[in-house]
Amino acid sequence: MTTDDPIYLDFNATTPIDAEVVEAILPFLRTHFGNPSSGHVYGHRAREAVEHARAQVATLIGAAPEEIIFTGSGTEANNMALRGAACAHDRPGRMACSAIEHPAVEKPCRFLGLQGWAIATIPVDETGIIDMQAADAAIPRGTVMVSVMHSNNEVGTIQPIRELADLAHSRGALMHTDAAQSVGKVKVDVNDLGVDALTIVGHKLYAPKGVGALYIRKGTAIAPTSFGGGQEGGMRPGTESVALIVALGAACEIAGRRLAEDESRLRMLRDRLWSRLQAGVPGILLNGHPERRLPNTLSVSFPGVRGSAVLAATPSIAASTGSACHEGEEAASSVLGAMGCDRDRALGAVRLSVGRTTTAEEVDSAANDLVKAWQHARARIANGGN
Repeated sequence: MTTDDPIYLDFNATTPIDAEVVEAILPFLRTHFGNPSSGHVYGHRAREAVEHARAQVATLIGAAPEEIIFTGSGTEANNMALRGAACAHDRPGRMACSAIEHPAVEKPCRFLGLQGWAIATIPVDETGIIDMQAADAAIPRGTVMVSVMHSNNEVGTIQPIRELADLAHSRGALMHTDAAQSVGKVKVDVNDLGVDALTIVGHKLYAPKGVGALYIRKGTAIAPTSFGGGQEGGMRPGTESVALIVALGAACEIAGRRLAEDESRLRMLRDRLWSRLQAGVPGILLNGHPERRLPNTLSVSFPGVRGSAVLAATPSIAASTGSACHEGEEAASSVLGAMGCDRDRALGAVRLSVGRTTTAEEVDSAANDLVKAWQHARARIANGGN
């Protein structure tokens, strides 16, 4: 493995396109170019492909095809849910989200706050699980929508969405969940969860970037936020990207077929990586819930060093930290901060996420390289280095 082609352990950031998905796309790049709104045979072929993909997405999450709206991204889907729920009301009301939401939920909520909406932030415990007592207080009767991610992109913690949905509904609120990280990794069924809206992202489940979907339960009060033609039931006007929609449909069908096998294999690889890191790095800490988390996600904090230093010393691995650099100063992950982690632990964090193409040999090699990088970083600090 060369530094030009490192071991990829960043599947939560994006996934490669599945070869079967590529094959599904090609006819719609080469031959079937019609506009789905056209009344002739070229348009009919495109429309049939879009509707087939809609059924494939719906099947994966237990929805009806007419409840699936195709979007250009998960960010667009989240905005459609939150801002659409707001637009369905003639005056500002109240919404609630968790303290560890992706910016694609947190920033639309912040925007609505500037428009006069009351936005409640629900805290999480040290494992990243929603505090249900706090949720009870944050969701009084009259709340319009609650939005809590199904699983966290950094630490993998899976939320009690059914309990939250039942609480939201008891107060007259809608329940939305951003399931970008969960769909294709664990079973996600909209009826089991009791949600009114759910976000799906193509490039998190081996489809291309630039396509997503929003599930909206039939009869849910979510209004359009953009206007034009009547595509996607008027919820998302604009000519559909047929090839990308076909890709998402194919990826969802594959995910449904492989779900049990993939989940078991990913968990095995994740736990193998964790056990080897534990053996080589005394004092390493697991971030997130030890059991209620995605099968592929491992967030760890290396003791005594920054995660960015560990990764910088490991060019053989492509992974990420939860921190960000602002004006030359490294900022700790807001997710870990919301979980009560101190600054040193948060800055020592590295997120490692495995995927379908990850091998046991890659996991072993990555663990060895990370252990060596941590030892090297500790030695430099002991010798007065940075």
